[in-house]
Amino acid sequence: GESSGKNVTLPAVFKAPIRPDIVNFVHTSLRKNNRQPYAVNELAGHQTSAEAVARIPIVRGGRTHCSGQGTWRRWHRRVNTTQKRYAICSALAASALPVVVMSKGHRIEEVPELPLVVEDKVEGYKKTKEAVLLLKKLKAWNDIKKVYASQQMRAGKGKTRNQSRIQHRGPCIIYNEDNGIIKAFGNISGITLLNVSKLNILKLAPGSHVGHFCIWTKSAFRKLDELHGTWRKAASLKNLSRILKSPEIQRALRAPHRKMHRRVLKKNPLKNLRIMLKLNPYAKTIHWNTILQQAKNHKIRVDKAAAALEAKSDQKGVQGKKPVVGNKEKKAVGHKKLKKPVVGKKPAGTKKPAAEKNPTEKKPISEEKKAAA
Repeated sequence: GESSGKNVTLPAVFKAPIRPDIVNFVHTSLRKNNRQPYAVNELAGHQTSAEAVARIPIVRGGRTHCSGQGTWRRWHRRVNTTQKRYAICSALAASALPVVVMSKGHRIEEVPELPLVVEDKVEGYKKTKEAVLLLKKLKAWNDIKKVYASQQMRAGKGKTRNQSRIQHRGPCIIYNEDNGIIKAFGNISGITLLNVSKLNILKLAPGSHVGHFCIWTKSAFRKLDELHGTWRKAASLKNLSRILKSPEIQRALRAPHRKMHRRVLKKNPLKNLRIMLKLNPYAKTIHWNTILQQAKNHKIRVDKAAAALEAKSDQKGVQGKKPVVGNKEKKAVGHKKLKKPVVGKKPAGTKKPAAEKNPTEKKPISEEKKAAA
C-alpha cells in the first residue's frame, strides 16, 4: 500500500481521444452476439380440431393483434476491427480521468492516483485475504463496500430467470500473467479480472459507459505500448509477419514440406483398358477372346442369313413360279404401249354415227324378243 518510488511511463493509449459514441455503438453491437435465438412454435395456432370459420380472431385485440415473432431474425452483428480497437483505446483513456471515473459512481476519493499501478508480485497472490488487505491499503475498499450495499433483488420477471440479484460494478483488475491472481480476487463481489492481451470492451465499459475504475499490474501497464503503439512507433505485438518470423516461433515450427504431391486423377478401369491391365493383366486375354468370339458369331449369323435366303429362292422355283430374271431387256425411251382392240368390236375410228330414229316408228314386239334371245 506504500509508494515504491519508481515511476512508469504513461502509455500513449491513455492520450487517445474519448469517443463515447463509438464505444456505445461497438458495445451495443457486440453485446448482441451473446443472445440466444428464440422463435414461435411452428405448430402454434394449428393444434386444434375446430373446423368452423371465424371471421375475426377470438383473442385479445381482435383482428388488430400482433402476428407474433417472425420466423427469421438477424441475431448477431459484425463490427469492424478498427472500430473495436478505437473503442478499447477510448475506454482506456477515459479510465485515467478521475472526473469521468467518479461520474460513473466509483468511490475513488481516497485513491492516491489514476491510473493506479501495483507491483507484479500481486499476480502471485492466491489467498482472498491478501487481496482484501491490498485493496484496503490502496484505499479502494470503499468501492467494494459500495458493491455490497447495492445488492438487491431484481424487479420484474427476471427473478424467475436465474438472474434474481443485481449489484453495482467494482474495480477492474488488469494483469499480465495469472500466477494465482484469479483465485485471490475472484471471490470478491463486483471485481472484474482481465488479461491485458485480451481486453474486452464489454468489461472495460460496462453498460456502454466509459470510466471504469482500473487497477493495473506493472508488467500489464508497460505492455500497452507494445499492444497499441505510440505516436512514433507502431504496435509490435499486432505485427503478425514479425511475430511469425521471430526466432522463438521458428524454433518451435517444423520444416516446411517442399515436395509437391499432385493428386492422381482416378480413372474407371471398366472403361479404361490401360488401367484395367494394371489391376488385372489377364484382362488383355479376356478382351481379345471377346473380340474373336464376336467376329466368329458375326460370321455365323451372316452364313445363316445367306443359307436361309438361298433355301427360300429354291422353294419358290419348285412351286412353278418363274424365277426372277436379273437381266431384262430395257425398253426404248418414249415407247408407248398400244391398246389392243376388243374382239367383236370395231375400232373407235371406223365407227359410223347412229342413224336418227323417228320417234313415231316402233319395232314389233316379236322382233324385240328375237333380238333379245
